[in-house]
Amino acid sequence: MQPPDFLPSATLDMLALRARFLAGARRFFDERGYIEVDTPLLSSDRVIDPNLEPFAVTNADAPMGQSTISTTERHYLQTSTEFCMKRLLAAGAVAIYQLCHVFRAAERSERHNPEFTMLEWYRVGATHLEQMAETEELICVLFSLAGQSLPRPFLRTTYQEAFERTLQIDPLRAPCSALHSVARRHGLVVPDSLALTDRDGWLNLLLAFLVEPRLGVDRPEFIFDYPASQGALARLRTGEPPVAERFELYLRGVELCNGYHELTDPVELKQRIACESLRRNQEGQSALPTDSRLLAAMDHGLPPCAGNAVGFDRVLMLATGSRSIDQVLPFAWERA
Repeated sequence: MQPPDFLPSATLDMLALRARFLAGARRFFDERGYIEVDTPLLSSDRVIDPNLEPFAVTNADAPMGQSTISTTERHYLQTSTEFCMKRLLAAGAVAIYQLCHVFRAAERSERHNPEFTMLEWYRVGATHLEQMAETEELICVLFSLAGQSLPRPFLRTTYQEAFERTLQIDPLRAPCSALHSVARRHGLVVPDSLALTDRDGWLNLLLAFLVEPRLGVDRPEFIFDYPASQGALARLRTGEPPVAERFELYLRGVELCNGYHELTDPVELKQRIACESLRRNQEGQSALPTDSRLLAAMDHGLPPCAGNAVGFDRVLMLATGSRSIDQVLPFAWERA
C-alpha cells in the first residue's frame, strides 16, 4: 500500500544523511579554495546538447497590465548551471562550485527525476584529466559519509576501448551499417524515431543497452575521449579521428558525472549552435536562441578551464544501495 502522497519520498533518516552529504560536498570544495556561487536557474540561454530538453517558461498568463515582465519572452529552467558559471569565469572567477536544483523535461525513471540536485564546479587552468582526479577524491569522501569505501584508483578507459572490449567494434570509425549489425546481433529494440543515418543515435543506443551495464562493475570507471560529435561544449583534440576531451564516471553501470576540458573558442561555439539549430529545424523543433550570453562571454574571453557536473542524488543513491532515486529525494516528481 502506497503511503499518502503528502509524505516525503525518502525516510527522515535518509534525509539526515542527505544533509551530511550536502555539508560534506561544500566542505570538500571550501577546503580546496573554491568559492560557492549562486546563479539564476531561469535564463534566456538554453542547453545546446541534443540529448537534453529544458522546461520553457513564459509570463503569458500574467493579467494584462499587471506585470513589468514581457509576456512573450521565453526563459528556460536550466538543465545545468554551466552557462552562467562560465560567464563568471569570463568575468575573472578562478575556482567556483554550485550545489543546486536543475531541471530536465521528459526524464523520469528509477534513476531520473525531472527536478534533481546537481553539484557542478570549474577551475581555470585545469584539464579534464585533473578534474577526473579531483572527482575521484570527492566521490570517495562522499561514500565514506555513508560508511562505504571504494577501491582505488578508479579505472580509466577510453570510449573506444569500452566499445572494443564489450562489442569488438571501433566506435570512432565504424560506419552506421556496422552499428546496425551489432544492434541486430544483440536483439535490441530500435526506436522508430532513430534514423538509419543517425550515427550518434546508434552509438548512444549501443552504449545505453550493451556497454554501460558493464562499466564500473568492480570499481568506479571513468570513460573519456568521446567522439568529436558528442562533445557539446568540450574542446576537441586533433587526431585521426579527433576526439572530444570529455569524461563520465560510472559505478555499477550508473553514470554519475559529465565533465569537459572546456571549449573556449567563440567561433567554434557559434558553429555548434548553428548546427544544432539546423538539426532542430529539420526535426520540427524550435531553433536555439540567437542571442547567447555565453557566446558573448567567450567573445570577451573565457580562460582555459575544465569543469564537471555530478548527479548528487545518484551518488547518494549508490552509496546507500537505494533502488530508486525517489528513496533519496524529499519529494519525488509525483509528490512535488
